[in-house]
Parts: sequence; structure tokens; C-alpha cells
Amino acid sequence: MASQDVPKTCKVIMAETIAKGLLAEVKETLKSIQQGTEGQPTLVAFLANGDPAAVKYAEWSKKTCEENGFDFDLRQVDKDNLEEGIMAANEDSKVDGIIVYYPIFPGNPAHDKYLQEIVSLSKDVEGLCHKHIYNMYHNVRYLDPPHNLKKSILPCTPLAVVKILEHLQIYNSILPSGNRLFGKTITVINRSEVNGRPLAALLANDGATVYSVDLSGTQIFTRGQGIRQPRHQVQDKEGWGLEQCVPVSDVIIGGVPSEKYKIPTELIRDGAVCINFSSYRNFDGPAVKEKASIYVPSVGKVTIAVLLRNIVRLIANRPSTKADGSADESTAKAKSEAFVDG
Repeated sequence: MASQDVPKTCKVIMAETIAKGLLAEVKETLKSIQQGTEGQPTLVAFLANGDPAAVKYAEWSKKTCEENGFDFDLRQVDKDNLEEGIMAANEDSKVDGIIVYYPIFPGNPAHDKYLQEIVSLSKDVEGLCHKHIYNMYHNVRYLDPPHNLKKSILPCTPLAVVKILEHLQIYNSILPSGNRLFGKTITVINRSEVNGRPLAALLANDGATVYSVDLSGTQIFTRGQGIRQPRHQVQDKEGWGLEQCVPVSDVIIGGVPSEKYKIPTELIRDGAVCINFSSYRNFDGPAVKEKASIYVPSVGKVTIAVLLRNIVRLIANRPSTKADGSADESTAKAKSEAFVDG
């Protein structure tokens, strides 16, 4: 039989399948950290924009929280009262994590950024305040070097894509941590400050060559030739677009927030891995299955699993003390090591 006559097979992986494994890990890790001494963790979610997509995400989050031993407190507030609400949640010892559904002020992104900054570092489940963002872009994994007991929080959707790639064994576990995407070429179609740019940085910091494609053009994220740099470097790729990036990519990740947008299937190389993190389908489902080896049509349920994982990470990051009030470093170390990936 001629090679072109061999039928192509594409494995479609649903987000729910990957989320189940993560949620099992979350429950075991929480049990290990709490050791039966604390109640259910509480996530407070602020909805102030009326966005139907945010409402749907809140509904999924509530369901997943309740099924896995977390309290979900949705607070619908007027946007002019949101700052007071966040500050009150910061001060409430019963609140373990805070999430805000953005955008709140679409015409004034600086105001949204201000709101992200007032969420307490110890409750920022989305990893959007300055310290977490700085660490992510500078490839700093911990909040407390050189002790390295408190892991920095990463944004939920970009981390969800990383967890999917780990599940698909795109990460090479034989290589040292931090280099496990070495040799992989990835295209991310979206460079938003919340999802696309952080994702490109995370993948490049793990050793990949990442083409970041947006309406404004194409950039390449790498850690230099031979991944010699400690953090990713960014260069503009003048004249480059999907036509140059997609055909050379092992993984194509779509995140364009448009119902009409479709990644040209003819550009996808045979055997590529295709992942969609947009709320719309960026890939033509039937067509992409003729080209891709693996297709993940959505990531939403993995994102929510990562959200819960981040809450557990925040709980683990809390200072551990002995009965006399002194620091308990052995307990803090045990909490840090309770996570599968450290």
C-alpha cells in the first residue's frame, strides 16, 4: 500500500479526561496538607461584568468545587463596589482564594490591572498580581528563595495548557526539569496579556521554541541558542505569519476569541498536536482530525482543575508554626513536597 493511502488516525483527548487526574491529585494533596485539621477551602469569585462566558465559567467552577470538597462563594457586585469587596475578602481569614472575572472595565485596562494588584498575594488564585507575574516572566519558580518552600502561582489557563502537554507526554521527562520542551517547536495564536503571552513565556522557559502570532505580528520566544539563558528572550519576526510558523510546528495552540476564526488546516503538518484554548473552536474539527495526531478541542475543565490546584498551593504556602509560635520549617517543607511536581 502506498504511504499516501495509509489512513490517518487522530486521537481526540477531551479536557474532562485530563481534569479527572488533576482533581484526584488535588484531593490527595489537600488531604496531605490539612491532615484533617481544617475545614473545606473557600474560593470567593467576583462577577461584576455580566459576561455570559464568565457566568458559564462560574457555573462550572461552582460544580467542580462542590464535587471536590471546596466551598464556592459567588459574589455578584456592581463594578464600582468591586474594590471594597476584594479588600474585605483579603481580610477575611475564612477565604482561601479570590478570583475576579475580567474584563471589568474593557475601555480602561489600567483599571483592571489596578484591581489585579489589590488582590492579596496570599489569596491570588489566578497568579495575576505583580510578584507572581514577575516570577513567571523571569522564570523564578519560588516566592522565597533560597529556601524554595513557597511555589509561585501561575495563571490558570496557561498552566492548564502546560498540564495538558504534560499529560500528552510532549514534555520529555528524561530531561531535567525546566528543559523538558527542548527541541519542540510550538505556535501559540494569541498574545493577550492574560493568556497568550504568559503561555508563550512558560513554554519557552521550559525549553521550547515558541512562535507567538497575533494581529500585531509574530514574535519568537526562546531561551537563546541551546537554551543557554535562564529566562526566555523575545524577538520580532518581521514578515512572518501563520504560513511560516504553523508548518514547522510540532504543536499548534489556538486561542483566538472569535467564532469566525479558523486556523488554516492546510498549514498543519501531518502528525502535529493541536490544542484549542479559546471559548470558540479555532480548528475545523473534521478537517484537523485528518492532519493532527492528537486534538484537544477545549481546555475549560482542566483550567478549573488547575484553579483548585492553585488554591491548594496557596494553602501550602501559608507559614507553618509550632505550638510556641516559632516557624516550623519541617512542616513547610513537607507541604511543599506534597505536590506531584514539587
